[in-house]
Amino acid sequence: MDELTQAFGADGALASMLPGFRLREGQLDLARAIAQAMQQGETLVAEAGTGIGKTFAYLVPALLSGKQILISTGTRHLQDQIFHSDIPRLIEALGLPV
Repeated sequence: MDELTQAFGADGALASMLPGFRLREGQLDLARAIAQAMQQGETLVAEAGTGIGKTFAYLVPALLSGKQILISTGTRHLQDQIFHSDIPRLIEALGLPV
């Protein structure tokens, strides 16, 4: 089982640490596409609808890569959410030494 499946799976790290988290195949598919693009040094343009879980789909592979990642958001609110809430929660859930 790969790291992303372990993270996003029904019994994975995110489900065990984040109340209400559930496996969404679209989110896992997007995370896999992002991870593959990062590993191969490619550019990825992806579109996903509301509720797919885009933020975690790009943050989890970015954090698991161990690389420095630049994330650009459309709003200050989303930037604050990512920095103050999402990243700390994911670091804890994934047990990463970030």
